[in-house]
Amino acid sequence: MSEESIIRHCSPTLAGLKTGNLFSYPYPDRDSMFQAIREWNRKLRGKGIRVIPLRYSEGNALIYMYRPSMLRKDMDNRDVCNFLKKCGYSAENSDICIVRLVQRLAEGGDFPHEIGLFLGYPPEDVDGFIKNKAGGFKCVGCWKVYGDREKAEKTFSRYRKCTEAYYDQWSKGKSIERLAVSV
Repeated sequence: MSEESIIRHCSPTLAGLKTGNLFSYPYPDRDSMFQAIREWNRKLRGKGIRVIPLRYSEGNALIYMYRPSMLRKDMDNRDVCNFLKKCGYSAENSDICIVRLVQRLAEGGDFPHEIGLFLGYPPEDVDGFIKNKAGGFKCVGCWKVYGDREKAEKTFSRYRKCTEAYYDQWSKGKSIERLAVSV
């Protein structure tokens, strides 16, 4: 699992600014993928970060790097909880919700766009994306915005600056373990 991919795709999560990030990981075989995931979990566990595969396809895995404490807090939000319940989740337990998300991804069919809630996206934007079939948005950054444009643009800017700073520090030799903060 490339450190560069983690830095490019997950810096806001490493910095404690964002609940989670997704990235695609090409792997030569499942054993090496699981070994890489175990190693990253070992390195980042003390920082409150977990890494799990959500879906596998031909030599590629969808990896979810997240902060369980932030996900639990997100799911305490009434709007998030109600939205997930409408999508067939038992929103009282974030671990059970992740298991359900993995099932939804494995079922095929329509992509489970509620995944945005697992990434810390605002519920009104996830709902707007689904209701508007990805059209009619106010702006686009890390996600399509249907709610508070100004707040989202500030968030996108913070994430972009974080990723630039983390990439700069990493390229100068600072390890991901040192870049990751405890939250």
